[in-house]
Amino acid sequence: MKAPTPASGLIIVDKPAGWTSHDVVSKLRRLAGTRRVGHAGTLDPMATGVLVVGVEKATRLLGHLALTEKVYDGTIRLGVSTNTDDADGEVVAVTSAAGVTPEAVAAGVAELTGTIMQIPPQVSAIKVNGQRAYRRARAGEEVELTARPVTVHSFEVTAFRPGEDAATATKIVDVDVTVHCSSGTYIRALARDLGERLGVGGHLTYLRRTRVGPYSLAQARTIEQLSRSCEIMPIGEAVAAAFPRREVTAEQARVIAHGGRLPAAGLGPGPVGVFAPDGTLLALVEERGGQARPLAVFVP
Repeated sequence: MKAPTPASGLIIVDKPAGWTSHDVVSKLRRLAGTRRVGHAGTLDPMATGVLVVGVEKATRLLGHLALTEKVYDGTIRLGVSTNTDDADGEVVAVTSAAGVTPEAVAAGVAELTGTIMQIPPQVSAIKVNGQRAYRRARAGEEVELTARPVTVHSFEVTAFRPGEDAATATKIVDVDVTVHCSSGTYIRALARDLGERLGVGGHLTYLRRTRVGPYSLAQARTIEQLSRSCEIMPIGEAVAAAFPRREVTAEQARVIAHGGRLPAAGLGPGPVGVFAPDGTLLALVEERGGQARPLAVFVP
């Protein structure tokens, strides 16, 4: 007897420290009983928090969800620089941060708020000539990465804590921050750039993602919780939470189910979830040129 197809939907995971995003996907493939599992937006191994995972048909949503805004809590250590811009890397420079003031930090943070040009970390997943930058960097290559525009909607300092780095005996300042930013923003790079602006270097020692689009830690489950009960948010509920909702007639539902187009409904340039009269999710569409064109169809 053929096993039933697993439900399609999202799993909002509270990723533990030390796990890669792929580790989480591998674990959830076993828990959900399917190979069709993927994630939206990588989290570094040292980071914790919200990782959006798609199961079955919901994997087709992930590329669109990866483009949504994100919120992070983090700690930047000023006075110590690493080759990865975070605590997982090797120390490459130390400079006493004893003279750094809260006012100087506030000024540096203000310069890094808004739409800025950001050079990604050397150790990142960006492809350079077809190969991931982190692979080339770990092989000893100096990787040339191009600055890209990103938007830092808010960059708030929540604590300023002078101290000493135990490993290097350097006077440091730990700055706790909350960052609301666009997709593609590297918090490690913000830590590096803040340190450079203050003349002492810096790196990220702690990072926790608290929100991806509409999905927050309130909905997230730990690996331990998911091992006891693998809760999957139904695909229709997931789409309704993330995108504008459009309800259509039975005839329009038939058109969409066959990959056809509908007149635009004026719901904006981004993806729109289209639902049948009975509430079933039919498709994700994009409105262009007066038409709603399917991006992904979820019904047979």
